[in-house]
Amino acid sequence: MHNDTEPPPPLRLTFAVNAARLASGRFDHGRNRDIGEGDINASYSADRIASAEPIRKPFQHDGSLWICTSVTSTGLTASGSTEHEAYRLLPARLFNGTPTTYSAKTSTVAAAEAARNDPNGFYHGVAVKFAREAFILCGPPLRFIPANAPSRPGAAPERPEPEQLALF
Repeated sequence: MHNDTEPPPPLRLTFAVNAARLASGRFDHGRNRDIGEGDINASYSADRIASAEPIRKPFQHDGSLWICTSVTSTGLTASGSTEHEAYRLLPARLFNGTPTTYSAKTSTVAAAEAARNDPNGFYHGVAVKFAREAFILCGPPLRFIPANAPSRPGAAPERPEPEQLALF
């Protein structure tokens, strides 16, 4: 929650992108990998961050590298479509702050609560590795939705009235 003595939280910007970038793909057992998976979805790395493993391949957006940390399904989103949340990757040497780890952010109830309420997002400031290079996740995160996604308020796009077909 927000009170009058605190600055308002940063806006969470949402970007509509080609739906193919968000596609989950399908697993090809012969090739042992996902086929048709979009670059944003393929970058999902929250599981690897929590395990202190190197992150998956980042995606490009607006001239920067980004990593997906959350995929929320349609029934739980304000947009009415699946949303992918992502943080910008900044080389560690350029980060202007004190880096931390996922483990430190979740080490105590108080630390986890502070991370959940961070105006820059839960993963802001978390150190990660990709291709043997150190990066820091920088928030606030962006949300990505398919370009052809319905928009709320209300609900999903209205369905056309059913048409009675003639019998003859």
